[in-house]
Amino acid sequence: MMRREVELRMARHDLTDAQWRPLWLLKTGRATTAIELAREACVDAGAITRMVDRLEDKGLVERVRSETDRRVVHLRLTPAGEAAAARIPHVLASVNNDFLQGFSEREWKQLRRMVERMTDNGRSLQGEEGAA
Repeated sequence: MMRREVELRMARHDLTDAQWRPLWLLKTGRATTAIELAREACVDAGAITRMVDRLEDKGLVERVRSETDRRVVHLRLTPAGEAAAARIPHVLASVNNDFLQGFSEREWKQLRRMVERMTDNGRSLQGEEGAA
């Protein structure tokens, strides 16, 4: 339900679920190339290439060839992309706040601790998978 609500609210800013995530990864520096975006988003390179094409068509992202290695193409947010990316945390916080409405501070802190434990467990499982 939260994901659907995020999608609805992002749509008001003309962003799909598949578009806002790459913008955020670029904005936060977690990715600077299509390969890094694919890795972070757990999707294949072809899908990311098509997504970057759409973001470029919308004027949100530009491709910039590396000056030191011509084989590498960096992705950079345009001014419109920066503006779109700046709205993302506000939308996410708004959805989160609406879903937590009625929770006491104690309750949401407890929920947060539980979700953090689940996340830690998941990271541990992925670490075990990589070692196997």
